[in-house]
Order: sequence, then C-alpha cells, then structure tokens
Amino acid sequence: MIKLFNVLIIEDHPLIVNAYENALKHISKNNRKLEFDIDVASNCDSAYVKIMESSNTQKIDFIFLDIKLPASKDGTLISGEDLGIKIKKVLPKVKIIVATTYNDNYRINSIFKSINPEGFLIKNDLNPKELVLAIESIIENSPYYSKSVVQLMRKQVSNEIIIDDLDRKILYELSRGTKMSELPQIIPLSISGIEKRKRILKELFNLDKKDDRGLIKIAEEKGFI
Repeated sequence: MIKLFNVLIIEDHPLIVNAYENALKHISKNNRKLEFDIDVASNCDSAYVKIMESSNTQKIDFIFLDIKLPASKDGTLISGEDLGIKIKKVLPKVKIIVATTYNDNYRINSIFKSINPEGFLIKNDLNPKELVLAIESIIENSPYYSKSVVQLMRKQVSNEIIIDDLDRKILYELSRGTKMSELPQIIPLSISGIEKRKRILKELFNLDKKDDRGLIKIAEEKGFI
C-alpha cells in the first residue's frame, strides 16, 4: 500500500526548494511505497494562506520551514518563526523541519523553545545525503538535528533567557523606525513595559542601555529580525 505524504515547502530560495524536491524524489524512487505531494510558498503571506486553508482538513504532513523570510505585508508575521508558532496552533500534527542559515546559540535556543521542530538543519551543513537521512528519520518518527545544531545545543544557554514574540515585535518595529510613542498602539504593552523589555534585551546582548542602534544591529546579526 502506498503512503502519500503532503509536503509544504516554505522557502524563498529556488535552489533550496529544488534540493528538497530532489531529496523527496530520491526517497520515493528508492521506496515505491512512499509518495510525496509537494506544494511551495515563498513568503509569509502565501504560506499563511496555505496553512489556514489546511487548518480544517489537517492534510499537511510535513513542512520545511525557512526562518529568514520577508515579513508579511501587515507586519504580524515577522519571520518563519512566527509561521512556525502559527503552524503549531492550527496544524498540531504537522512535522516541522526548520532550515536556517543562523548559527547563533541564542537564536537556535529561541526557535527550539517557540517551535520545537522535529527536524532542525543549518543550511551550511546541508548536502543531498544528509537531507535524505533527515527526511527518512522524521518519517520514522525520529527527530533529526544537523551537526551544527547539536553543537550549538551543547553550549550553555540559561533557561531564563527567552526572547519571545513580543520582544521580536519590538525589535522589528524599532528596525522600521517606529517611534516609542507609537509602539503601544501596535504592541499590547505600556511605554514602561516596552522600555523594560528593551533594557533586558540590551543586558542580554551586553549593550549600553542607551544604544538602540546597537540593539537593532545585533538583533539583525543574530536573526531575531
């Protein structure tokens, strides 16, 4: 009996999409009992539509999720991490395979806490053999993390360090030039609450308390915006 898996690839780089498709084709070629129906979304908006369309049928089995994606037009989905959080809520049975270029332990830790994906790959580690191995492992219900992810996970990161959805929204709005006086209209916090979160973020990244530009720069470097 043939087992059909519905796969959604959320990725804006055609070469990476092609690598996923080739890996899936290789697996089905070597195992005639497995087939894959593949769909692709290249940005947060189109991915969100496909996710919500599947929320009633729950027909998606696997999602390949890029983290560095253009924000949605309304700014509610800043990156693939926001999509991952949404997927966990509306498609709880879907297996998520995160693939990213980010290799910072704070960023990796944040993604694990918010999404807890079944697969986690650093794109620089990817090769056809490992990609096939990752997919086959997850089909067999075994989580798969690439070598760089395992090494980063071994680094000590305090369990108290959590850069959550509101923190990332604050960083995103600051990077767009939104004024502090305007933030409470966008983010459900008071000015003092926002300032407190900014202060904690600056302490986390060892920045001067007055250095908003430095905060935005390091947040971009670490992939939080």
